[in-house]
Amino acid sequence: MPRVRCWVVAALFALLWCGWASAAGINLRDVELGRSDDGVLLSFTAGFELPKTVEEALLKGVPLHFEAEAQIYRSRWYWRDQRVARAGRTWRLAYQPLTRRYRVTFGSLNQNYDTLDEALAAIQRTTRWRIADLSRFEPGERHYIELDFRLDTSQLPRPFQIGIGGEDEWDLSAESTLVMDDPN
Repeated sequence: MPRVRCWVVAALFALLWCGWASAAGINLRDVELGRSDDGVLLSFTAGFELPKTVEEALLKGVPLHFEAEAQIYRSRWYWRDQRVARAGRTWRLAYQPLTRRYRVTFGSLNQNYDTLDEALAAIQRTTRWRIADLSRFEPGERHYIELDFRLDTSQLPRPFQIGIGGEDEWDLSAESTLVMDDPN
C-alpha cells in the first residue's frame, strides 16, 4: 500500500511539474479589437520572460527577432474560411556590449534602453495596431482574427538554428483567436 501512495504522489508531482514547465512561454492578454474611421485596430500585451539560455545568447551579441502576425478570416460553411487580410510586425532586440544598453528596432525606428526589462516592455505592448481596412469586410458575415506572437528563430544566425533544434527554451510563441462583430 505505501508503494502505491508513493507512485501516486510521484505521478501527481510529475504532472504538476510538466504543467509548470509548459506554462513558460508567452501569455497573450488584454487582447482587444477596436474600430476607427479607416480600419480595424488591435491592441494586446504579450507577457513573457526570456529563458536563461536565450538571455545568454542575447548578451553574447545574438540579436532576437519577435514577430506578431494577425490574419483575418471570413467564415464560410461550404469551403475553407477565406482570408480577408493579413498584417505583420517585427521587432529586433539587440544588446550593445560597448555601451551596455539594449536596442529595440521597429521598422526604421530605434530606441535604446538601460535594462532588459525596459527593452522587453517596449516589445510586449502593442496598442492601436491597424490590421485591416473596413472595406475588406462584408456586412452581415462572421469574421474572426488569428493572432500569433513568437520569437522568430529563422532570423538567428545559422549555427544557432542548427543547435536549438528541439529545445523548448527557444520555443516562445502564443496564439489567440478573436471573433469579430460586424465592423461595418
